[in-house]
Amino acid sequence: MARTVAELPPGARITGYISLGVITKTFPLSSIGLVLSNTAKSSVRQRDLPAQVVVYCVIALALYMQSSYREVLRCLLEAVQWLRDPSAAMRVAGKSGISQARTRLGWEPLQNGCLWRYSLSAEEDLS
Repeated sequence: MARTVAELPPGARITGYISLGVITKTFPLSSIGLVLSNTAKSSVRQRDLPAQVVVYCVIALALYMQSSYREVLRCLLEAVQWLRDPSAAMRVAGKSGISQARTRLGWEPLQNGCLWRYSLSAEEDLS
């Protein structure tokens, strides 16, 4: 039985998806979860923008400073959608939603390379 070939959406650049892969490889979800739990910033309830997504968004914002918050989040969510289920509907939060999510997250999970340290220790545990 023939399979449908997976294609990028029209106008999408593969570099955006590769960047997400590099971010998730450098900062695994397990490391982000550990940092969020150690700083008491884990999502208590399911939101449109869970804490883990906000952390990835903040990292991506540092890489794409020339782009708007909403555009960076859209690209990030589009990459996740493409990796998981390309047919699923995607809803990007507005400016105020992104601002509220960043305020909820705070600065603690990203302070002094805290996230980087946990990523390195998680990598050592896998070795």
